[in-house]
Amino acid sequence: MNLAARDSTFQPAYLAKLNDQQRQAVEHGDGMVAAPLLVIAGAGSGKTNTLAHRVAHLIVKGADPRRILLMTFSRRAATEMAKRVERIAGEVLGRDASVITDALTWAGTFHGIGARLLRDYALEIGLDPAFTIHDREDSADLMNLARHELGFSKTESRFPTKGTCLAIYSRAVNAQAPLGEVLGSAFPWCAGWADQLKALFAAYVEAKQAQNVLDYDDLLLYWAQMAAEPEIAAHLGSRFDHVLVDEYQDTNRLQASILTALKPDGSGLTVVGDDAQSIYSFRAAEVRNILDFPKQFAQAAAIVTLERNYRSTETILAAANAVISEASERFTKNLWTERKSSQKPKLVSVRDEAEQANYVCQAILAEREAGTVLKSQAVLFRASHHSGPLEIELTRRNIPFVKFGGLKFLDAAHVKDMLAMLRFAENPRDRVAGFRVLQLLPGIGPSAASQIVETMATSLDEAMGLARYRPPQRAAEDWPAFIALYSALRAGAKWPADLEQVRLWYEPHLERIHEDATTRRADLLQLEQIASGYASRERFLTELTLDPPDATSDQAGPPHRDEDYLILSTIHSAKGQEWKNVFVLNSVDGCIPADLGVGTKEDIEEERRLLYVAMTRARDSLHLVMPQRFFVHGQAARGDRHVYASRTRFIPASILAAFEQTAWASVQAKDDPRRQPQVRVDLGARMRGMWK
Repeated sequence: MNLAARDSTFQPAYLAKLNDQQRQAVEHGDGMVAAPLLVIAGAGSGKTNTLAHRVAHLIVKGADPRRILLMTFSRRAATEMAKRVERIAGEVLGRDASVITDALTWAGTFHGIGARLLRDYALEIGLDPAFTIHDREDSADLMNLARHELGFSKTESRFPTKGTCLAIYSRAVNAQAPLGEVLGSAFPWCAGWADQLKALFAAYVEAKQAQNVLDYDDLLLYWAQMAAEPEIAAHLGSRFDHVLVDEYQDTNRLQASILTALKPDGSGLTVVGDDAQSIYSFRAAEVRNILDFPKQFAQAAAIVTLERNYRSTETILAAANAVISEASERFTKNLWTERKSSQKPKLVSVRDEAEQANYVCQAILAEREAGTVLKSQAVLFRASHHSGPLEIELTRRNIPFVKFGGLKFLDAAHVKDMLAMLRFAENPRDRVAGFRVLQLLPGIGPSAASQIVETMATSLDEAMGLARYRPPQRAAEDWPAFIALYSALRAGAKWPADLEQVRLWYEPHLERIHEDATTRRADLLQLEQIASGYASRERFLTELTLDPPDATSDQAGPPHRDEDYLILSTIHSAKGQEWKNVFVLNSVDGCIPADLGVGTKEDIEEERRLLYVAMTRARDSLHLVMPQRFFVHGQAARGDRHVYASRTRFIPASILAAFEQTAWASVQAKDDPRRQPQVRVDLGARMRGMWK
């Protein structure tokens, strides 16, 4: 009997608010280890709620929460999911709900789960369990050390930078693709360095192993390699009865291979995602993972499609469905809603980017006067620089805004300094951390820091090696305090008190190095507050490295005194979000799709999905703005010039009926201060003439 077809009188109370398709996904297998399940969850279809109910249903039906593996793409999402499971299952089981959440210990990100499993199996796979984890910047620094030692920084023609080298390495690892293929498809300008890059990557791997550090990619690579060993794979798989994965369209080949190794026949495996929202190929995400999932196992996977949308109006969904229906390959679905509306999405033609900025500002202010707060409105764009003219106009009009995609919390120098001290104490073989920390001391530069790190590496007792070192005269005054701090941290001070010790030691250096030390000190105090939520130093370093806050403002609130502010965001950063009103800038060819995103058929399809994601962020109102011309600067062949743009190819004439087309121009009256005077005066010549 189809579970979704049961009469509502037979529904358990905790499932009563689910729609038929959601309930079908939740009850698949009815708590037993069942055939693989693929849930195609359209935008705004209640995906998170459905997945949380499925986990809770498994627990209600008797599944051991300690044997459930739930993987999401952020630790925040995993925490939110666990809270929902606690609430749902707790109501049914009538017990202390926190017991359920505490037992759901295997909920986290791929990288976070990988780090835990690698420590569990470290001895079996030849790892030192005390390994530390490098973030991207530290990994790039280590790559640069290897690059320098191999002499590649002194080549006659410019060798790829450390960041590019790391990106190539990461892409090859996560895409499970040969280096030549990666260079040809994503880094063609580096193709001539293939042999040198192979040598560099080999040296980089040796350096990581010598220093007992892993990078982000190692957490998946080691896990996948470990799971490729039949005996270990069998033991790994036997630890979990149910494996559930969120956002499966964003997984890469390495992650898919891990799932296959964990559950070779697919039993107990549930993946949730939407092929129409696969937009992260630049991170090696592979849309084929979700497209090919149903035929991946000997036993056919069940497919449940969630099509009812709880977010957008019917007119917005009609336009979004029309856009994605042009895709060459997809799981067929048509989102629908009970939210009626006669207002179609607007296709707004404007003269240029300046007029686009004017239109958006006026429309946003009009909506605000009508009662829609700024925080319920968002402006989305394909690339970060597309918002430049708008940011200037918003500032001129005194409209506060927050732009997503700024400085990452852990990329701030003062935060990295603090964490480097902790990592150096946790793992003295971490050369990158030691190199950074030692140079905080006045009088110690790169050469001295390198010498100290080498001295420690050759000493049986690292602390003794430090104590015997005779620092330069300028560093002599600060050296004893550094030795005392390092020794205390190595001895294992009480957590999180040792982070406070590091801050107190670091604050004088902060004052010396940074002019805005007071502002930066607030971040360090915030770091201490974050640290208090972790049981140990090792757990803190691991979790914060794997799932850092997006920006310093994430922990302290918005970087404005204004209570209300407009949201600016790239489309990539907006995925998973929603707003009452959404404006999409530069909805023209050359921007969506981007000029650099039209190389292959696959590239074009991903650009189409980007527009679909942008459109489905809107609840009530959607504006796609189309500047008719752009001013291009400094092209050697043709100089500064205007180029003319056409409507994005993803909205062909055949679907224009789903939109309201309009043209807009700001008033250019004589007294309009924005109007340019029709006169040209060489004031420079006049100024020079004053002194003749």
